[in-house]
Amino acid sequence: MKICIFGAGAIGGYLGGKLAQAGADVSLVARGPHLAAMQTNGLRLIEAGGETRVRVSASEDPAELGEQDYVIVTLKAHSVPGVVARIAPLIGERTTIVSGVNGVPWWYFHRIGGALEGRRLTSVDPGNVQWDGFGPDNVLGCVVYPAAEVVEPGVIRHVEGNRFSLGEPSGEKSDRAVALSKVLGAAGLKAPVRPKLRDEIWVKLWGNLSFNPISALTHATLDVLCTDPGTRHLARGMMVEAQEIAERLGVKFPIDVERRIDGGAAVGAHRTSMLQDLDAGRPMEIDALVRSVQELGRITGVETPVIDTVLALVSLRARVAGLYEG
Repeated sequence: MKICIFGAGAIGGYLGGKLAQAGADVSLVARGPHLAAMQTNGLRLIEAGGETRVRVSASEDPAELGEQDYVIVTLKAHSVPGVVARIAPLIGERTTIVSGVNGVPWWYFHRIGGALEGRRLTSVDPGNVQWDGFGPDNVLGCVVYPAAEVVEPGVIRHVEGNRFSLGEPSGEKSDRAVALSKVLGAAGLKAPVRPKLRDEIWVKLWGNLSFNPISALTHATLDVLCTDPGTRHLARGMMVEAQEIAERLGVKFPIDVERRIDGGAAVGAHRTSMLQDLDAGRPMEIDALVRSVQELGRITGVETPVIDTVLALVSLRARVAGLYEG
């Protein structure tokens, strides 16, 4: 089984490193100093149990790696449409695209059934680039839970978590999902195959939708914004709107809003990814995490005044910083 990690930054590097440690036939697509360091010195993985260095196959040119059985995409959502053509050399007749991207996935309405079957989402897939380029039948969903960071080129520090939940858009327990789950499990990772992955997508999205933009606007860490009365109320308002949207789409939430916010507070003094991107001058992941939920609100007929307000503010903040085109 050949596996390629496209976007071997923090999460992709951690995943690729664990697979390489376990002897899997894995390759990584990366660029710049990070790529050069991995090619020269291998990938250094820092975990709670110690440090390991593993040799990895890494390249900037996907054409050098050939067709794969699985291509696991671990880029920020806004970066994916621009690299669909670059991923093409990795794709053969039996290749599965694993969408390990935060937010509402571009394939959300594939095999969902009902009146919205096949609906496209312009907020996350402008021009249907991914839908047409990858093909929705070739996709396997993935909700990514680990936290990691690139501490220096070629060095990944694992912070917490090791679960990569997998799921078919149709909900079936397919052979390709089970096969990948076994390989990830052999690498010491948790990879359950979920019959209702969309439910899990929304539980994670609940936090990303609210905590990320609020933190970017206030520069507050999770423990602060989840306990300050004003920002907690704001996050709750966004989550309540999102819950109504999701439930109209058939999603069932296993926890309530207050417990979800308490869970965010329990993470501690964590700076969200959107705040980190703002501080580092990187493009901000606004469309997949926030604008997509606004679009789903329009589709389902749910009004989203709180989401609309926060989206307007964080979009302007990002445009002023030159980190978002909209």
